[in-house]
Amino acid sequence: MGTRSIAAVAALIVFALPALSQQDTAAQNLARKVMQTELEADRNDQTRWQYRSHYQKPGEDALFYVIETDGGAVKKKIRTDGRPLTPAELAEEDRKITEFVASPSEQEKQRKSSREDDKRAADMLRMMPDAFYWSIKSEGPETVTLAFAPNPNFTPPSMEARVFAAMSGEIVVDKAQHRLKLMHGSLTNDVTFGWGLFGRMRKGGTFSVERKEVKPGVWLIVETHIHIEGKALLFKTISEQEDEVKSGFRLTPDAMTLQEAAAELKSQPPDTLARR
Repeated sequence: MGTRSIAAVAALIVFALPALSQQDTAAQNLARKVMQTELEADRNDQTRWQYRSHYQKPGEDALFYVIETDGGAVKKKIRTDGRPLTPAELAEEDRKITEFVASPSEQEKQRKSSREDDKRAADMLRMMPDAFYWSIKSEGPETVTLAFAPNPNFTPPSMEARVFAAMSGEIVVDKAQHRLKLMHGSLTNDVTFGWGLFGRMRKGGTFSVERKEVKPGVWLIVETHIHIEGKALLFKTISEQEDEVKSGFRLTPDAMTLQEAAAELKSQPPDTLARR
């Protein structure tokens, strides 16, 4: 679970960096070690969490409370545009929760999406050491910062990978555990599909993700920021302007079911959830 959120945004990737002209073997080896560590940690992590999620995009500014369980995740909006929800709005949130818990098809849809995110995460992490030129930008007692830029000799295996491999940026690594603390990047050139007829991701789009250790050996995303623009399918303009900040992480009890999580969300006053 630790890498899932990274993958969900990594394929879209603040700050443009000059292109690196050659590979730094030590930096590449460190990048490879970090990615291998993340993949192994993700395979072994069975923890489930509950937390607040402040999510923003054009036309939406909402605070959610999320509870993950082995059977899936449920969430409830508890504030919108900085204000408490009205009784009618809270009733609508409870209705959505009830419908989700009663719908095996919706639960399977969520699980399928999660599996696809996990696979995308693993694919991106595996390709990162070879998709970029790496160099050591700076080093301190606890962290090392690696810069990355597109490797012209790398052939991306998919359209998603083409966008990702066109990024330049930095990662900040926890030296003691070889864990990824921060990653940010920008699209250094336009990326076109079908000579621009079927899609174009515009130069300057940015991506940033920050992680923290919330339990010994368990690192989770605490902030995600995506700001990209482009066109796809001839003339349809696409825009991804999303910001999410997660806080108040608490372990979900191992035995908690999806139904129990739903009951918890519906029974707790929004102010209580907002303070957790």
